Amino acid sequence: MGTLSSELSAFAGRLVEGPRIYADANMPNGLVTFMRTRLGWDVLFVLEHDDLRRARDIEHYRLARQLGRTLVTLDHDYIDDREFPPAEGAGVIVFSAPDETRLRGLLEKADETVFRAEGATALPLEGRKLLWQIGE
Repeated sequence: MGTLSSELSAFAGRLVEGPRIYADANMPNGLVTFMRTRLGWDVLFVLEHDDLRRARDIEHYRLARQLGRTLVTLDHDYIDDREFPPAEGAGVIVFSAPDETRLRGLLEKADETVFRAEGATALPLEGRKLLWQIGE
């Protein structure tokens, strides 16, 4: 028997069809709306939760794992494996692009090749990180 959040995250993962995402405070509102409406992702956006908006990065990293959500961010700090050990994470994608239009393109590519790829699991990047930039 696990913790309440670990037990509930497994159950919640069966309730939604789209990818379960944890978007940190660095993601613009417009991109969160795009993820929800155009891509059909189940997005927990930290800026919509008063108790999360000022949390430290490591707290977001741990909470994403506890909730069974892939962390998506623009914050390159998450690439540091010493601070954010991959084995302790639910998976992270750090996006990098010069504008929102190109970021949308990267999100669409992630949707197609990571989250909705044949054989994709609820946490397709568990224990791994990706730095996804224009041209990749």
